[in-house]
Amino acid sequence: MLQAGIVGLPNVGKSTLFNALTRTRKAQAENYPFCTIDPNVGVVEVPDERLAILKPIAKTDKLVPAAIEMVDIAGLVAGANRGEGLGNKFLANIREVDAIIHVVRCFENSDIIHSSGAIDPIRDIEIIHTELILADLQSVENQINKNIKKSRANEGEAVKVVELLGRLQNHLNQSHPANTLEMSEEEKILLKSFNLLSSKPVIYACNVSEGEIAKGNAFAEAVKKYVQSRNGGECCVICAQLESDLIDFSPEEAEAYLLDFGVRDSGVSNLIRSTYHLLGLASYFTAGEMEVHAWTFRLGMRAPQCAAIIHGDFERGFIRAEVVSYADLVAAGSTLAAKEAGKYRLEGKDYEVKDGDVVVFRFNT
Repeated sequence: MLQAGIVGLPNVGKSTLFNALTRTRKAQAENYPFCTIDPNVGVVEVPDERLAILKPIAKTDKLVPAAIEMVDIAGLVAGANRGEGLGNKFLANIREVDAIIHVVRCFENSDIIHSSGAIDPIRDIEIIHTELILADLQSVENQINKNIKKSRANEGEAVKVVELLGRLQNHLNQSHPANTLEMSEEEKILLKSFNLLSSKPVIYACNVSEGEIAKGNAFAEAVKKYVQSRNGGECCVICAQLESDLIDFSPEEAEAYLLDFGVRDSGVSNLIRSTYHLLGLASYFTAGEMEVHAWTFRLGMRAPQCAAIIHGDFERGFIRAEVVSYADLVAAGSTLAAKEAGKYRLEGKDYEVKDGDVVVFRFNT
């Protein structure tokens, strides 16, 4: 299961957000730096209204949503790349995740200590950026040293590696994250093997106060403009404390509570969906009387690869896939009606599965 790591400076609301995302009180959330030391890990269901709509069509009461893992990582301080605070541990934890949720403090509260003394979200973002880039520079230098002898011997792959690492080194030295370097598709694949911190996709979660969740605030707007001007990243506005308060509420109670603050949908739901897409993930469905199940796959995967997500035998004995789009099935109102309307298709091994496909895999073992 792919993981997203929740990062940020101390006391920005990371653990509170983790608790809200996982609907637990697993992470300690206290008003002092480094209250999180060992990372907390939790499975998060991906909100998807399509499941409930497919439920009566499939004539089942059981829904199984897609899921991803969230990791609550210790707060970082300036100098982390030199081991300051919990720097070495923090950076090692980030290296293990597939994407980053960067929580930025965008609220004023004199009762909650800020590690830098005052609220300045742009400064906070740049502290994290700097530490990731400095750690990557060390990693790139080490990898250049490992490959330089091979490149001098004119080993083809090593020559490509050293050339790309050299460009990355110059790019990082200009304070640009690795994921903003212009690269060919082949180089992007090579970049993944370097496992650089600043090459991971990032979503910025602007953590505002309860009273500002409906419209955001000037801090959150500044973050959006900054991120768009730097690398076109994605931002969302959340209130970690408000979302954490909803943990013990029923869906109906949560909806009524959110309306009191002028919002209809949970900011956490939007964040989970955005993170899912940030990871390059999508969902296809199987729908029958036993259950409606959302299966997570990477966009671009072909039918046999998606079949393997259910069971390896499905891929090994793959014959074909019977496919109907979610929209066509819902419009028809039933599986039978969709088939009579010619909306079901038989797809072979080269079919690239689409988000929302409802699939029946045919296989023979």
